[in-house]
Amino acid sequence: MPEIYKHGTYGVLDETIIATPRQSGTVPVYIGLAPVHLINGWKEKNVVNNPVKINSLEAAQKQMGYLDTWDPCTLCEAFFVHFENEVETAGPIIAINVLNPDIHKKSEATTTTLTLVGNLAYIESTTIIIDTLAIADCALGVDYTAEYDFNRKRVVITKLTEKLTSSSSVTYNEIDTASIDESTIIGKKTDEGIYEGLGCIDLIYPELGLIPGVICAPGYSEEPDVYEAMLDAAHEINNHWNAMVNADIPLTETSLDDVILWKKTNGYTSEFSKVFWPQWKLSTGEVCHLSVIAAWRMSVTDLENNNIPMESPSNKQIPGGKQYFGEGSTNRGYDQNTMNKLNAEGITTAVLWGGRAVLWGPHTAAYSYEDTTDPRAIYDSGMRMMMYVLNSFQEEHADEIDKPMTKALADTIKAREQEKLDALVAVGALIGEPVVEFSPLEEAGDYVEGNFEWKMTQTPTPPNKSSTLRAAYSTAGFSVYLEDENEEEGEEE
Repeated sequence: MPEIYKHGTYGVLDETIIATPRQSGTVPVYIGLAPVHLINGWKEKNVVNNPVKINSLEAAQKQMGYLDTWDPCTLCEAFFVHFENEVETAGPIIAINVLNPDIHKKSEATTTTLTLVGNLAYIESTTIIIDTLAIADCALGVDYTAEYDFNRKRVVITKLTEKLTSSSSVTYNEIDTASIDESTIIGKKTDEGIYEGLGCIDLIYPELGLIPGVICAPGYSEEPDVYEAMLDAAHEINNHWNAMVNADIPLTETSLDDVILWKKTNGYTSEFSKVFWPQWKLSTGEVCHLSVIAAWRMSVTDLENNNIPMESPSNKQIPGGKQYFGEGSTNRGYDQNTMNKLNAEGITTAVLWGGRAVLWGPHTAAYSYEDTTDPRAIYDSGMRMMMYVLNSFQEEHADEIDKPMTKALADTIKAREQEKLDALVAVGALIGEPVVEFSPLEEAGDYVEGNFEWKMTQTPTPPNKSSTLRAAYSTAGFSVYLEDENEEEGEEE
């Protein structure tokens, strides 16, 4: 029965429903800092040097905290781009936070006196480690509660007993991120089972069952040591999976020639990566790294293609804004044609084109128009398709490991992989006639060891990078002026 007798029409304002972002098969992984110090019980949540799956901004705030100021909390940028942008939301993402409030904190505690307004007191701060907050002669949960208001960026203390007064002394610790640098992001993975920073990527598949798709470290990937570590971490993850690396070129380079030189000099040329310049300032004022926007755009584009990475994120819509070159820069930006100079050297950018904002550049970082390039390394979509096929094979046939390798099983695996290749041709992800074959091994000892191989050849479909119409001027059209005269002469005859 209803709680009360009803007779008439009624209206009830229910809880807000947060729409769940579309779930992409491409999983971006972000390494950086999150404001976990503002979360009650952050230690119990296991949010330091541990991969956390995030599906929405609400989930990010509950699990890792969220601030709309992204310095120093770089992971908040990823949370915003994936779940708050104006075009389309897409998840999940994996966030690896390296900020440890137990370590990265000021040596001296902060002490102040509360000011009560009714039963409430406030501490304006984005650096407070909320779990360290203590009020003299009062007990948390008995005399007061303390929660962080992420919207107003303050701790809200609620009075529960008369022991809490305006003269109560409060003490707390604050974070200090000065010691966090590229080495913290790089982290480590030890034989003793210690995982930190990029080393935590090896925990994603065993613990979450997700295959990393693209690796990002916004604000840190412009450091060459971090870039190299990202490449190492993304290659054969768990000795199996391959992921793309998205990295940025620093804004210290102020001309297109300087940007190209910096890329080459610092070795940002791996076929397993895409590199970006400059940054992107949204219409709402936020400044984003293009590496992050591209990772989001990859997720959305792959989702539109049934989670097959067959299409480049280039020339796909991104949130409105403009090119950003740093605080105080007078550079008003470049058009599409000018930015082709960067594209020709394997650098992806963003432009305004046809009344919308788009990423611009379909190449991997290995591409250079003037130099000979391995065909597989020309396009991001081609490289990602190669990774996709390899990852798919390993994931699908994992359950067959340690089963008797009969001729029937070998033929079954071959037939299944050929079926998948043919399906990729049917949807336009591959062209031609890709082939998979059971590969005879040179030495019988390999069979004795239980090692078997299949070989596959495939051609990822190239993007329509340019379309040209050749138009020629013709004098043939002048014949229309002579048609009437010719007709008259014919009538006279």
